[in-house]
Amino acid sequence: MAEAKVFQMGFAKVYGLLVGKAEKKGRTRAEVDAVTCWLTGYTQPELDGLLGSDLTYGDFFRRAPRPNPDRALIR
Repeated sequence: MAEAKVFQMGFAKVYGLLVGKAEKKGRTRAEVDAVTCWLTGYTQPELDGLLGSDLTYGDFFRRAPRPNPDRALIR
């Protein structure tokens, strides 16, 4: 099965879209960051550093330092 196009997009671009969607629903960037860090194990400084990189969204998850074992429970 081919990899979804979103995983080939830049992490910073997808992150910006996620923050925009969250803010339209009354949520904050801080909440998006908290969920992202919980899910992947990145720290806030690591996450901030990745926003300036050319990392793809797929590689962001493939390189996650400590994927949360409870991520499989998300529906």
